[in-house]
Amino acid sequence: MEEMSVSPGGPAHGKRPAGPTTSDPGDAQSAGPRDLRDWIARVEAIGQLKRITEEVSRDEEMGAITYMAHQQLGAPALLFERVKGSPRGFRSLWNPLGSSVDRFALAIGEPAGLSVMELVHRCKTKFANPIPPVVVEGEGTPVNENHQRGEKVDIREFPAARHWPRDGGEYIGTCDAVITRDPDGGWLNVGCYRQMVQGKNEVGLYLSPGKDARLHIERYWSRNEPCEVVCCWGIDPALFIAASQTFPKTTSELDFVGGILGRPVELVKGEATSLPYPARAEIVVEGVIPPNSQKLEGPFGEFTGYYGRPEDYAFLVRVKAVHYRDNPILTHALMADYPANECALLYSVARSARVWSDLDRLGVPGIKGVYAHPAAAGGFAMTVVSLEQRYPGHASQALALVAQAPGGAYFSKWFVAVDHDVDPSNINQVLWAMSTRCNPVEDIDILRQTWSTWLDPTQNPPEERPYGSKALINACMEHRYLKQFSRRTMLRRSVYESVAARWQRLGFDGAPPKLWGLED
Repeated sequence: MEEMSVSPGGPAHGKRPAGPTTSDPGDAQSAGPRDLRDWIARVEAIGQLKRITEEVSRDEEMGAITYMAHQQLGAPALLFERVKGSPRGFRSLWNPLGSSVDRFALAIGEPAGLSVMELVHRCKTKFANPIPPVVVEGEGTPVNENHQRGEKVDIREFPAARHWPRDGGEYIGTCDAVITRDPDGGWLNVGCYRQMVQGKNEVGLYLSPGKDARLHIERYWSRNEPCEVVCCWGIDPALFIAASQTFPKTTSELDFVGGILGRPVELVKGEATSLPYPARAEIVVEGVIPPNSQKLEGPFGEFTGYYGRPEDYAFLVRVKAVHYRDNPILTHALMADYPANECALLYSVARSARVWSDLDRLGVPGIKGVYAHPAAAGGFAMTVVSLEQRYPGHASQALALVAQAPGGAYFSKWFVAVDHDVDPSNINQVLWAMSTRCNPVEDIDILRQTWSTWLDPTQNPPEERPYGSKALINACMEHRYLKQFSRRTMLRRSVYESVAARWQRLGFDGAPPKLWGLED
């Protein structure tokens, strides 16, 4: 077993891993799940998995069932066990995380029952402690139980699906992880990108401008070289969480998956390419994107709750080999309006943790919390930062940095700063602060020509969409008048603690509410 250290021109060289290794006996419940099936077992144990044994169609029906079932917050993950057009035993898991804070917690090795801000803080801590992956012997690993090679490749066997009526085809990559290598530095990048079935051995790969995999492909093509790619289609949620976030371009998301799980990711050496792939994934594809290999793709119902850009050319992956487990599970993420959007809570928690970490690295003091609200286009469009104001311009500085920090710059439009007595995850408190502490003529700034996406429906014609704008809203008490600012009505801390201690004796169920603002 080797620590994964990626260097230019080669995938790995060995030394003993600094963190825990996969050869450690046992698997403590406090550690993250070993794979998707371990996570499913933990989720089923808390009653948040629904198995659907009735045969269903892959043409819109699974998407419709998922959308309807997930109109309620905390709806269970759906495991479809019989899908028309796929061999018996080939299953499909939709919205693994959904809007469930508990399922997200289990995915990163934390207990159920945490508040969303507690989860953000723990996720932030895990991101700060990456663990490099390890290379294991490929023979006997779960993902190598079955193979399709060469002419025998037929990805149509797996339960890909048309999610929405106007989708351009069946999508096989939505809750996925795509691995590419930086052609200059040798870093392995892991991203989450949509993939449409184009044939028995071809998939279309859509990538927004500025995404790492797109930059890799374009640099390979500039040298008239093909770009190797690994597509993982059945993955554990921790890999999905890391793949969906923006990390520094000179680090690998695989390190952060290890940090999330508390153990290194197990990789096996590629068979058809030089890229390694996860040993415990459900389905893995090895392929190449030859120079100028493109094909019409889309549209696709996206995280905004709208169809994405009109049909256009996307990268075309030529599949060389497929590796998969017995009775494989294909993971799907339904993109929709909240709360049915699979990525909403995922982006909210993970993106909040990333932005908070960026602020820490930049040395911004007094940050009490960060939250990207899930109802705002799946956690993308609105980020709130809570801070204790310590000097003139502190709130404005935090807003400007949050808006352009690597973890939160992509697409986001609305950034709100609130004081330390406001819970950024409580939209009612945020709106209260905006209404009583923000003077629009003085406290709103606009950033122009910022990083956006072709998927933004507000900008037309579509050619304008990669360029966006951002609103910075200072909903903090005016710093120069902090001492004179009207006093907020708050409970006295001693009275709150007395009441909280007697909450159930007073006849109330559950734990007393936690309040961010108290009078000392």
